[in-house]
Amino acid sequence: MIKFRDYQLDIINKAKPLLEKDKFVYLAMEVRTGKTLTSLGVSALLPVSNLLFITKKKAISSIEDDYKLLKPPYNITVINYESLHKIEQTGWDMVICDESHGMGAFPKRNKRSTQVRSLILENKPFVIFLSGTPTPESYSQMYHQVSVISKNPFSEFKTFYKFAKVYVNVKQRKINSLLINDYSNGLDIIIDAMKPHTISYTQKEAGFKVNTREHILEVEMSPMTYKLTNKLKKHLVVEGNNDVILADTPVKLMMKLHQMYSGTVKFESGNSMIIDLSKAQFIHDNFADAKIGIFYKFKEELNALKEVYKDDLCTDLSTFNETNKTIALQIVSGREGISLRKADALVYYNIDFSATSYWQSRDRMTTKERLESNVYWIFSRGGIEPDIYKAVTKKKDYTLRHFKRDLLTLN
Repeated sequence: MIKFRDYQLDIINKAKPLLEKDKFVYLAMEVRTGKTLTSLGVSALLPVSNLLFITKKKAISSIEDDYKLLKPPYNITVINYESLHKIEQTGWDMVICDESHGMGAFPKRNKRSTQVRSLILENKPFVIFLSGTPTPESYSQMYHQVSVISKNPFSEFKTFYKFAKVYVNVKQRKINSLLINDYSNGLDIIIDAMKPHTISYTQKEAGFKVNTREHILEVEMSPMTYKLTNKLKKHLVVEGNNDVILADTPVKLMMKLHQMYSGTVKFESGNSMIIDLSKAQFIHDNFADAKIGIFYKFKEELNALKEVYKDDLCTDLSTFNETNKTIALQIVSGREGISLRKADALVYYNIDFSATSYWQSRDRMTTKERLESNVYWIFSRGGIEPDIYKAVTKKKDYTLRHFKRDLLTLN
C-alpha cells in the first residue's frame, strides 16, 4: 500500500474542491514530486468509476504499477496519446492528461489537442492536467491546452487569434522575405488567469536539493567526417555514387552538420546512413562497467549504438530495469514521463536544439531518495554541439540565428 507524502496529501485536499467546482485542475508539479500518484489519489476522493489516463507510451507501465499499489476504487485504462483513436470514446468520468503541455501548439491546434478536446466534449468528465513545465517555451502554449475545458479562463475567445489580441504581444518577423506574425510572446497575465485552476509545486518545496554534475567529454571523429563536413560547408552539396547530401538552405546546413558531426547523415533521397562510429564506440568503451541511459537525437544514431552494443542494448524500460543492459532513448520522447532511477549515469550521444529537452531529460534519474547524479555530454571535436549546449543551458532554444553566428567557428 502506498503512503502519500504530507505535501501530496495537501495537494490532494486542495485539488478536490477545485474539481468539484469546475471539474478541472492543473497540477503543475515538477519532475519527481509525484504528480502521477497525486492525481490518482485525488481521483479516489471523487465519484469516479472509469478513469482514462493519457500519457507517453514509455510511461504506461509505471503508471499501471502505481495504480496496483494504490488500489483505488475505480477502474483505470492507461494509454498513449497516439492510440486514443483505438479506445471507446464514451464512458469516462475522469480523464488525466499527462505532460499536457504537449497540447499547447499554437497558433493552430495540434492533433493531440483535437483528439482530447473531442473526448472531453463527449464525456464531460473530471479533468486533471499534469505537467512540470506547463508552458516550456511560451505562455502562448496555454490556450490550446485549456481550450478543451469548458470552464477555462479564456473561454470567451473562440479562436487563438482572438485570444492573442488580448494576451499576446504579437510581433512581425521576416522569414525568407516574407513578414509573418510571431505569437510566441505570451504575456504574464496568461499565468495570472490560470492561477485559480492551478496548483504548483517545486522540487525545492518538496525538500529536493538536487545536485546534477555535468561532464563534457570530447571525441575525435574520423578524418572522413571532417572531410565531408568541410566540403558541405564550402560547397553546400556532397555528391556520392548513389546519393546526395544537400544543404541548399541555412536550416538544412544546420541539420546536416548536426547529424554528421555525430556520425550519421540523412540524404536528399530520405535514406540515412552511419558514416562514423567514433561516438558510439567511445561511449561503449568508456562506460563499459556502468549501467547507463543514453539519449540520442537522430534515428540513425540508435542504429550506430546497436551496431556497437549488439545485444547489450535495449530500448524499453522494463528490460532496462530487469537486466544489466544499457538503454537508448530518443531525447524528445524520453525526456518526459519516465524514470531512469536505476541508471548509474546519463550519457548524451547528441544534444537537442530544445531547451526543454535539456532541462527535462537531465532529471530522469532524480528521485526523493536520489538527489545526486552524473550526466555526460559526448561532443565531437570542432562540432556544433558545444554551441547548442551554451544556448540550452541558458534556457534558450538553439535557433538558426545562433547557427549563423557560430558557423564561422566550426572546424
